[in-house]
Amino acid sequence: MMRTYRDEAIVLRTHKLGEADRIITLLTANNGLVRAVGKGIRRTTSKMGARLEPFGVIDVQLHRGRNLDIITQAEVITQYGDALSKDFELYARACVMIEIAEKLTADSDDGVRSQHLLLIGALYALAHVRHDPNLVLASYILRALAIAGWAPSFFDCAVCGAQGPHAAFSIQEGGAVCENCRPVGASAPSFEAMELMGDLLSGEWGRADNSPDFARIEAYGLVNAYAQWHVEHRIRSLRVLERNS
Repeated sequence: MMRTYRDEAIVLRTHKLGEADRIITLLTANNGLVRAVGKGIRRTTSKMGARLEPFGVIDVQLHRGRNLDIITQAEVITQYGDALSKDFELYARACVMIEIAEKLTADSDDGVRSQHLLLIGALYALAHVRHDPNLVLASYILRALAIAGWAPSFFDCAVCGAQGPHAAFSIQEGGAVCENCRPVGASAPSFEAMELMGDLLSGEWGRADNSPDFARIEAYGLVNAYAQWHVEHRIRSLRVLERNS
């Protein structure tokens, strides 16, 4: 196995290590989730430190280590952190995306390249305010979960496959449910909210951008609840966002 390798990566987060180093968590295109050491990057003389800030897309060279890999070179491809850090609403939603991406790729390399590309697209959309930030976040969550194998149904019954549309939505059962399969506690979102969630999953932004406000509020709440259930970990940044909304 080659000890040195190169990849395109998104910087997810950083942690201090010792007096001058940092541990950098990267979502790479070809090597999955990587935690690596950036040696000396906290020193004011380091040229590489600014290239390893969260929300940046970088071309990185690493050396495989026993416990942690070591970053030997890094060049910035795109840095979304500057735009996102200037607006708390955008920054908070980007933090949710980063946390979900890390959780979904922590234990498996399956679909990691798709997760990598999806996250880049979502950060771009947020940083450039291409759409309502809540819609961008909800769309990212739905599509990231779909790549991980948890795509919800918003039309046919998620349990028996009966053709929809259906009036009920069950987080536990995986989406829309017919009257025969509807469990206790299933919600009854509006038709507009169900349609909007389907559009966000499929990337139908023409309709999503013209959706009514009440449907956006319903859809956003259901998507967040769906993510919390299926990721099976508390999404801390999502709770912070909800408290400040």
